[in-house]
Amino acid sequence: MAENKTQATKASVTEFIKAIDDPVRRADVRKVAAMMRKATGKRAKMWGSSIVGYGTYRYKYASGREGEFMMVGYSPRKQALSVYIMAGFSKYGSLMARLGKYKTGKSCLYIKRLSDIDEQVLQRLINESVKYMRKTYETW
Repeated sequence: MAENKTQATKASVTEFIKAIDDPVRRADVRKVAAMMRKATGKRAKMWGSSIVGYGTYRYKYASGREGEFMMVGYSPRKQALSVYIMAGFSKYGSLMARLGKYKTGKSCLYIKRLSDIDEQVLQRLINESVKYMRKTYETW
């Protein structure tokens, strides 16, 4: 069985954040990082070369494929700050309606700037997602 392409690494999260050129994006990342640390109680870890994750969960698909991935995370991409909500968004319609300006993928929330959204709603979304992940999966 093939392993996940994106794995936890020993790279420095601090150095990764310091290397973000845009001062607004860097400040936004620091706020999101604090939200995720608060929700998980875990320290940040690099996943691959450009994703910062908090906590870990173990999954197993019906196909038999299994592995480990972060419970929640972010990546400061050029186009948008990508926030990884591994529980997805279908359970959080009322929060999503109040969040502000964003786009989503399956488990990815794309935010141009934190000033475009309600940060308290984002914190609740992160908290609820982490709670769901802990209830549904083996986590650490």
